[in-house]
Order: sequence, then C-alpha cells, then structure tokens
Amino acid sequence: MARVTVEDCVQKVPSRFELVLLAAQRAREISSGAPLTIDRDNDKDPVVALREIADGTITPEELREARIRSMQRYVERDEPEEDELSLEFAGRQLSAVHEELTADSLHKVFSDIVGDEVEQEMNIDGADDLDADGDEDL
Repeated sequence: MARVTVEDCVQKVPSRFELVLLAAQRAREISSGAPLTIDRDNDKDPVVALREIADGTITPEELREARIRSMQRYVERDEPEEDELSLEFAGRQLSAVHEELTADSLHKVFSDIVGDEVEQEMNIDGADDLDADGDEDL
C-alpha cells in the first residue's frame, strides 16, 4: 500500500525529495501526539503521514511552515523595544524617589561624582566675589 500512497503523493508534491522531508516532518508530529486527520488502519506513522498528504487532509504548505518552525532557534516576539523599557524603568525609579532634591543634596552628588578637586576650585572661585564681610561686591 505504501507504493500506491507514494505515487498519489507525487501528484501533490512533485519532488520526491521534498515529499520525504514533508512526510518525515508529519511523522514526527504524529509520534509527538499530533491529532490524526485520517484513520490509522494499523499503519505506522510514516505511512499515515503519506496517506494524509495523498488525501489532501494536510497540505504541503502547512508541513513546510511546520518544518521551518521546528528548525528555528530564535522566535521573534512582540516585545517592547529597549528604549521603551528604559523609559518605563526610569519612570519607576523617579516615582520611587521620595526625598526632595535640594542644592545641598545636588552638591553632594556632584562632588561624589566629580571629586574634591572641583569642590576646592568652586570655593576658590567663589572667594573672589566676596569681600571681607562675606557680602558680594556689586
């Protein structure tokens, strides 16, 4: 019966090589538990796969797509882009901050980042504008 099935399948899939690939894909699906589209009639999985192709209950296009999906290692998903994630993360970080920013806290953060040298330069530059009383010269 398999010979008759192969001859019937060649009408659906002209290349015997492609037929072998598609039938093997369907046989693997059947052995993995995929539902049958025809009665088994005590046949093995490859024969059932060929009979399904010959009867047209499974199209070659479906099997090609299934073969491609089975070979893919990376499946593209609809996820937000990295920029959207970083903006969302930044928004959560800002909402989590509870302390009020003051000039002192900004100065402390700035000096921690840049270092003490800049703080000393800032004090030296600021001293020129002050007179002996500590008031600014006009």
